[in-house]
Amino acid sequence: MNSSAKKNQDTILTIIGLLAMILLAGTKIVPSSQIAGYSVFVGIAFFFLVEAAAKTRDTDSGLRFRTIFEDIKKPGVLPWMLLPIVSAIATLVVGDLIFDGAFVSHVMGRTSSILSFDAIPLLIGQVIIAALGEEIAFRGFFVGKAMKIVPFWLCAVISSVVFAAGHIAVGTINLVAFDIAGIFIDSMIYAMIYRKSGNCLVCTISHILCNGTGIAAALLFF
Repeated sequence: MNSSAKKNQDTILTIIGLLAMILLAGTKIVPSSQIAGYSVFVGIAFFFLVEAAAKTRDTDSGLRFRTIFEDIKKPGVLPWMLLPIVSAIATLVVGDLIFDGAFVSHVMGRTSSILSFDAIPLLIGQVIIAALGEEIAFRGFFVGKAMKIVPFWLCAVISSVVFAAGHIAVGTINLVAFDIAGIFIDSMIYAMIYRKSGNCLVCTISHILCNGTGIAAALLFF
């Protein structure tokens, strides 16, 4: 297969994967939908499928364990990594002020189906696994592969809309809108981290710090 045909094959695989993720996440228009979460599994599968089809070298992969420390040291990466921690705290504080405690209850309810808040060791593992899966799917695949076809900012915005939509939960319009807006902003930050580091493991660390901070703050102070 010549390079042109190979590139077309990779593009087609990427588009199929993106459309599948968008369609699955879009089912959250009905908040009680149970299949939106499968968009993450589709993204993970297509990430490895596209990398295998393209015969991506380890040094060019969007998932690199060996270079994680070097990638964190790249210009501008660390400040962006820490930004979601500030975002997590600010979202909880502002949400509590606006919705008088209902926001924290909403977030806890949204995540209770996948997180065990009564078992801290298990909760830590769940947070790590969930963050890794979402980052491989939405940054490693959705942003990393799509930005080879369309401009980065378009990838970042569309992926963040899809990512946020997949987190829609039952609640009042204002409450859900505030929750989704915060998730969209965090997703845009993760996309920027990926652009600067080229490694979704770096995004994963930031995601874990964000979620961990938010959960700890919610349990301790709200």
